[in-house]
Formats: sequence, C-alpha cells, structure tokens
Amino acid sequence: MNAAEIRGLNTEEIKNKIDETHKALFNLRFQAASGQLEDFNRVTVLRRDVARLKTILRERELAARAGLGETDQAQAAEPAPRRRSLRSVLQRGKK
Repeated sequence: MNAAEIRGLNTEEIKNKIDETHKALFNLRFQAASGQLEDFNRVTVLRRDVARLKTILRERELAARAGLGETDQAQAAEPAPRRRSLRSVLQRGKK
C-alpha cells in the first residue's frame, strides 16, 4: 500500500487498516517461530505499511491542530523544494 492510496482513505479506515496490519504481523510472527513462514519479506512489508499508516495519520492530526482544511492538507504534505548545499553554490560561482 503506497502513500497515495492511504491518503485517499478517511481517518477511521486508516485506524482499521492499522489494526488489521498489526493482527497480520502477529500471525506472521507465530508462523516464523514455528518454522512455517516461507516469505520473511512479508514481515518487513507489513511493518513499513504500519509506519506509513501512522505517519499519514499523524500528518492529519498536525494539520487539524494547525487549522488546515482538507484541501490545504494535500498542499502541506507536498515535499519542500530541494535546497542546494553550500559546496554546490560555491562551485557555480567559480564557473
């Protein structure tokens, strides 16, 4: 599940997805302990999904606290423009 898909969900759906993912992780840990787990990468994928879900949930909490509306939230989530390092600025001046 990528961030764009998660942002399309409402807050309650995100909380439900977090619960579902935690349950799936719990089951995978038991499978790993008993030697039945074949795809260990699935644990990593689910852990990252939980992190994405919680991150977007936190973004929404901060946006609500700051008083941003739904449309402003998408703009606030856009990455800031990349800053240039001092070295690159100085090298451009030499050319």
